[in-house]
Amino acid sequence: MNLSAFLASAGINVVVCVVLLTLYSVLSKQPGNISVYFGQKLAQLRSKRNDPFRFERLVPSASWLVKAWQTSEEEICECGGLDAVVFLRALVFSIRIFSITAIICLFLVLPLNYFGQEMKHKEIPSESLEVFTIGNVKQGSKWLWAHCLALYAITCCACALLYVEYGSIAKLRLAHITGSPTNLSRFTVLVRGIPQSSGESYCDTVTKFFTNYYSSSYLSHQMVYRSSRVQKLVSGAEKTYKMLKSTPMKQCGPCFLRCGLCGPSSTLKIVSSKSTSVETGNDSGYSQLKEKECASALVFFRTRYAALVASESLQSPNPMLWVTELAPEPDDIYWKNLYIPYRLLWVRKLATLLASIVFMLFFLAPVTFVQGLTQLDKLESTFPFLKGIIKRKFMKDLATGYLPSVILILFLYIVPPVMMLFSTVEGPLSRSERKKSACLKVLYFFIWNVFFANILTGSVIERLGKFSIPKDVPTQLAKLVPLQAILFMTYVLTSGWASLACELLQPFPLICNLLDRFIFRNKCVLSYGTMSFPFHTEFPRILLFVLLGFNFCILAPLILPFLLVYFILAYFVYRNQILNVYVAKYQTGGLYWPIVHGATIFSLVLTQLISLGVFGLKKSPISSGFMIPLIIFTLLFNMYCRQRFSPIFYKDPAQVLIEMDREDERSGNLEKIHRMLPAAYCQFTSTEHSAVQVDPCEKGNNDKHKDPEDPQPGLPNPSTPIKKLDQEHGSCQNGDNDKFQDLEDPKASLSQPLSPIIKNLDQENGSCENVDIDKIQDSVDSKPGSPHPSSPIKKLDEENDFPVEIEELDAK
Repeated sequence: MNLSAFLASAGINVVVCVVLLTLYSVLSKQPGNISVYFGQKLAQLRSKRNDPFRFERLVPSASWLVKAWQTSEEEICECGGLDAVVFLRALVFSIRIFSITAIICLFLVLPLNYFGQEMKHKEIPSESLEVFTIGNVKQGSKWLWAHCLALYAITCCACALLYVEYGSIAKLRLAHITGSPTNLSRFTVLVRGIPQSSGESYCDTVTKFFTNYYSSSYLSHQMVYRSSRVQKLVSGAEKTYKMLKSTPMKQCGPCFLRCGLCGPSSTLKIVSSKSTSVETGNDSGYSQLKEKECASALVFFRTRYAALVASESLQSPNPMLWVTELAPEPDDIYWKNLYIPYRLLWVRKLATLLASIVFMLFFLAPVTFVQGLTQLDKLESTFPFLKGIIKRKFMKDLATGYLPSVILILFLYIVPPVMMLFSTVEGPLSRSERKKSACLKVLYFFIWNVFFANILTGSVIERLGKFSIPKDVPTQLAKLVPLQAILFMTYVLTSGWASLACELLQPFPLICNLLDRFIFRNKCVLSYGTMSFPFHTEFPRILLFVLLGFNFCILAPLILPFLLVYFILAYFVYRNQILNVYVAKYQTGGLYWPIVHGATIFSLVLTQLISLGVFGLKKSPISSGFMIPLIIFTLLFNMYCRQRFSPIFYKDPAQVLIEMDREDERSGNLEKIHRMLPAAYCQFTSTEHSAVQVDPCEKGNNDKHKDPEDPQPGLPNPSTPIKKLDQEHGSCQNGDNDKFQDLEDPKASLSQPLSPIIKNLDQENGSCENVDIDKIQDSVDSKPGSPHPSSPIKKLDEENDFPVEIEELDAK
């Protein structure tokens, strides 16, 4: 490919990026699109759509860049969690290392590659891109030591930056542990592989086991139940009911028959939970629950350290029984996979591994097709019908420069959903673990199919019709790796620049929003901030670009400016998305950084091995010999970092947990946390099971865990928060007993005019809940410059450049 074909691809991608960024700047100012571009910030505001038109909305601006730059890391952590901070740290590391790499390689290596042979150079637009690679350096050249020296400098800088970032993120993880004292997952242990005893339920077995061996630290437990089809249907019906009830739609007009499209009918009611709930004294309810028990349970301990010891210990001589580990956070737990028997997990993992390998092999077909487009002149002798396409210069430049990367990207779009499905089948216990597993699978897929498969298929096409003996394969591999930089340059432009512009524009949510507004005529946005950050797609893409940058830094330095522009633009785009679009529903606590570190070390070692082969191919034994100590140094550095920092990410330090337990015991927070545990891990939110909060086996053994101040056995203490059932929605929630009694008394509820109750839309579940307006007033007054909720305010948001009208909150 000559430089003109590459410039054609670059020009198309630049135009696409400029157009999409301009559209985002204009569309983000429209009040009707706030649910698309500001779902995270405006999740609790209700804006009017009938704002008068103003010309400023149609003027593009770069205010979002300034705002993304001025945001501090503390605000990023507050909005997106520690995983978002780790993601941005990976981008910062990439910007730093490739800035150094670009300076070294563009001013030292690139001129040596261009003038590597004595030849008459053409004009720059007509020059072939091969002259800018190391393939243009003649064999035995004395200037190859410069490439070796540049690789030494890049490796040393990369290791130094990795060490600093690893230590900094390790401190952030420790701060994350100590900064969340009410993290209930540190008191909870998930037990699987519970043995079946004759004449006893799983619940009785768990009670006897932990009462016998952990009597001093065992608090209580909660069994995991299978969800029947009826339960799933009831849950789905309740979600639909909540959605319909919380959607205020205008009526078409006075009529005797409702059309069904103007909102919920007044006759639509949900069955009262009193008629379907299972009372704690009903023996038939206990028998039904016992039949649905699984061989899994959530066991609650009195201290964090006791839960840590129980989770790390081998509970039984049979490793397949009484398997324990720390439970995920309540919002992160993936209940469906808790039903899976522990003995079947290895079968699922093996089947998933085989399915992933088959999927990778299947993907070789489109990769081979892409390589065929990049080498049309090589296929001309085999397929004569291609001569008509090659004769047209524009068509040839388009087919060899732009189409291959576009086709590859289109095929790659199906990879993340498939890998997420495979990760779900594996049986992860949490949603964050499922996403992290999918991230690893997508990363492996990208490294194999995008990098190695392109090189191997390119070698096949290059040698098409020729006989190649096995001993010639390493030589051909070392020769063709630099030549594939042309394809990867266009891939960086298309998959990098254009994908960032699409990420900023959010085309799919934008189209759904337009359809909802203009086709379905829905004036109420049902959900704000429902999207979580796609770590399983963005981390692999960044790490793939890091791999490409390191491998082609001395082989084809012309790729470095495009990579550097991508990382800088990605830094601003993803900061904006984390602040405004995505909501952190769950997180791993920084567990993505070991993946970033390991992938970076792999990229460095692979770069050194390929350089070792290239130097040998160029007959430079001195440069090849100096690569061996560099490889050993990189591997030793990785071993040191794994010993120094990695345990912090996979094990909680006992010293920190013991100090947190002592502090909570002195302040009296432990008792509050103990009361929160059963409510937090409520498996069922429907009316069928939410009334049952105590396991069936504890029916006659409640005195052991009963509060000594409880006036009557079986009745809640009126001075403590109790577990109550939302009769309208069937959801489990904590409440004060006095307030609960007031709500039952109609006179008490009408005698409180100073504490009006308003309807607030639950952004995550789409349900309505009662919220005290005084609490909202306190939260609004706590922020300087916040408007009063009881008065309508129309103002221009200077930060986001779009008008906002806040509706008056009607007290009901």
